[in-house]
Amino acid sequence: MRRNLTPPSGHAMKNAEGRIQAINYPNSWGHISDELRRLDMLIRINILTRRGQQAEGPLDHLKGLVIGEEEIANLLSDGPPDVLSAQSAPEIQRLSNNLDSLESLIQQRCASSLKDGAYLALPALSGLFHLTRFEEQCLIICLANEIDRKYEKLYAYLQDDVTRKRPSVDLIFSLLRCTAEEKLSGRLAFDPRSPLMRYRLIEVDGSDASVPLISRYLKLDNRITDFLLGLGVIDSRIESAVQLSIPGGNNQQHVFHDALLGRMKDYINVRLSSVKTGKRNILFHLWGSPGSGRLSLIKTLCSRLQIPLLLAEMKKIGTLPLLPHEFAWLLGRESLLQQAGLCIDNFDLLRSGDNSAATNVPAVIETIMEFSTLTFIIGTAPLRQSGLTDRVNFIEIEFPIPGIGQRRAIWERSFTSNKDISAGVDAGELAGKFRFTNGQIQDVIAAAATLASWRSPGDTVITREDIHAAGRNMSNADIGPFAAKTVPKYMWDDIVLPQDMIAHLREICDMVKYRQLVFGQWGYDEKFSLGKGANALFSGPSGTGKTMAAEIIANELKLDMYKIDLSQVVSKYIGETERNLQRIFDEAHRSNSILFFDEADALFGKRSEVKDAHDRYANIEIAYLLQKMEGYEGIVIMATNLRGNMDSAFVRRMQFIVEFPFPDEHSREQIWRCSFPKSAPLSGGIDFLFLARQFKLSGGNITNASIGSACLAAADGMEITMSHLIRSVQREYQKM
Repeated sequence: MRRNLTPPSGHAMKNAEGRIQAINYPNSWGHISDELRRLDMLIRINILTRRGQQAEGPLDHLKGLVIGEEEIANLLSDGPPDVLSAQSAPEIQRLSNNLDSLESLIQQRCASSLKDGAYLALPALSGLFHLTRFEEQCLIICLANEIDRKYEKLYAYLQDDVTRKRPSVDLIFSLLRCTAEEKLSGRLAFDPRSPLMRYRLIEVDGSDASVPLISRYLKLDNRITDFLLGLGVIDSRIESAVQLSIPGGNNQQHVFHDALLGRMKDYINVRLSSVKTGKRNILFHLWGSPGSGRLSLIKTLCSRLQIPLLLAEMKKIGTLPLLPHEFAWLLGRESLLQQAGLCIDNFDLLRSGDNSAATNVPAVIETIMEFSTLTFIIGTAPLRQSGLTDRVNFIEIEFPIPGIGQRRAIWERSFTSNKDISAGVDAGELAGKFRFTNGQIQDVIAAAATLASWRSPGDTVITREDIHAAGRNMSNADIGPFAAKTVPKYMWDDIVLPQDMIAHLREICDMVKYRQLVFGQWGYDEKFSLGKGANALFSGPSGTGKTMAAEIIANELKLDMYKIDLSQVVSKYIGETERNLQRIFDEAHRSNSILFFDEADALFGKRSEVKDAHDRYANIEIAYLLQKMEGYEGIVIMATNLRGNMDSAFVRRMQFIVEFPFPDEHSREQIWRCSFPKSAPLSGGIDFLFLARQFKLSGGNITNASIGSACLAAADGMEITMSHLIRSVQREYQKM
């Protein structure tokens, strides 16, 4: 019985003139369902056509396994038989009419839905990759396999092979009723340069290159399947290293980046409107220290632009079975499918190492830019890749560590929002000591809160000591074999020096304590580009307290101190010493540490007259150290036993020069008294004045004698006596 094509309820309605009027699709699945109905009609027409053109034979049950003479005769004829069976022809004609009506209805409903702003996945995909209607139908034919297993049997039947469960190129031509000329033009849809192949929307079986194109079978890419079904998931091959931020979920405020945020937004709005006319895409490179607000600014920017942000983390790429270039391709295509801005964090990891991708960064970027209109990459160093500006609008923005005034404002704002901060914490002192970014400051406060709760579970007050401890933990340096971290224990009461020397040492501490006031509020930070740190030279005989004084300064300022091992720094290879110094100062710059060079004259002595290449490079090393010291904003302390051997350029650039004299009799007596802990068992007969007058020892020798006498007393099982001290002093003189 003949049936007319009548759209199901909700698909169409009659207008005032009695004509069928299409209504909008409720969603993408409604549209896909109609496309699958159309495919079912095409399959039925194809089956009826085959039955009507082929008479039954004795070998029909062996089709696909045996080729009969009648089949050979049909293949050798000029074309397919023109005569259909009397039963098939009317049904095929009816289905063809219904097919044309359904196609017209689909086009009307799509046009109406899109006009009203509805989202339909297939038209959206077609618009992104500029697909033709023929290519859209190829996608539907391949999509059917991913939805219902019945199509596997139907495709196998139509191809006379139970193993061919996926559509071949030839089957697509047959289903879409292509003429010979249409088949020729249709082959272009499967050319490597076509959208279907170039963007890997469809995978073509390529296991055997000798197989003709029309015999190869097709599979829809899994990500494209998800897209057409409206699942909205990220490509499973990269999802573990990627996350999607939706507009409106993150709209942070940027105290020091509001002007930049507005400028970037205006630039993007202008350039994106011109991109549609063929202009180049936009690539921002934001580089700077961790925690400088690069990522949060990008999230806020995309939120204000009302576009999603696809964030890729380069640290996680190592866990994926993908090469960087392949990851970049999938990432770029994903950003296009999501219609999102693309951000790659820790991009420097791609540039480092010995892998081939490290030397092919422009190619990776170009792969991404093939898809992404708006791309952000986040790093710690300038990119400056030649040729980028020829292909994209390349903008590089530095995010420096906030100036001392800005750091103070960040600390103060954080204190205001956190009521657990003790009133005794000085934001200016912290700003002067720690060169932290905004993000790092927030991490320090969070870590300090944890330390406070660990110190006293019932007390939530965050003290000055908690914040300084968290700051030191945050800024631990990774100097490797070049230095040893010193845990300072000495206090001001432990050192014996003339009052003028003590005052001089306290001035070094004051320069750090009040750096925020001088450089931040009084404008010295803007006036001078170099010399913002504290460079000190401690000179004097061995054992006079130079190292102890350095530790006291570190303890007073609550900063880590690293004692540089010059034997590891100095190298006989040209340029290696400079590289080692570069690493030391870079790490110290990030860790806000005190650098202590002991016996510095052994390496950085007077520059000599250049007589050979060794002299020339030795002088270069000295000049390089001077340059790094001038640019370092922390504390550098250099100790020497022989100030006269130090290069005059060093002495001239030192802000503080402290002479440590050999202790006189009065000082030696004080040192003797300070060298014993309060719990040490001293006998009442010890004459410290006699020891000071009789033995002219330095503070270091006296400390050694104190420890030696305690060991002798412990061995004798008695308290420390004058006899033990005399014997220990004798050993010191023997060493000297």
